[in-house]
Amino acid sequence: MKNRRREKILEIINKKDIYTQEELTGLLVDEGFSVTQATVSRDIRALKLVKTHGSDGKLKYTSILSSGDNSYGRIRLIFREGITSARAAGNIVVIKTLSGMANAVCTGIDALENHEILGTVAGDDTIMVVVENEAVAKRLVESIGSDNE
Repeated sequence: MKNRRREKILEIINKKDIYTQEELTGLLVDEGFSVTQATVSRDIRALKLVKTHGSDGKLKYTSILSSGDNSYGRIRLIFREGITSARAAGNIVVIKTLSGMANAVCTGIDALENHEILGTVAGDDTIMVVVENEAVAKRLVESIGSDNE
């Protein structure tokens, strides 16, 4: 049942712009699923859904890791469009993004599954990435392509 529900979530967000968990919950109920917002919230995390700006400028749910998609290309696009700067401070990299894009970028970073990245924390427009050491931090900043604001 969980897998069918998650497949339906991906189908829904690929067909329609979904802006809130409540909206998604309602659509799932309409499709015959008995779900709560807490369940939908867990599914969103498990599916690695993020909020990105739609053509109307509003934040909508998007899957950056949909099956059949070029995941790496989608992650690069989110990085290119979302990151405004990155700076290293010791073994920490602080990444600035457009307003509302930090979670999308952070999910992309997590999806890379780089063993040198120890953890990430995202706010609205800022991400803190903790890495193994200063050399890794410098490489990460260089790979992002911006070390000054």
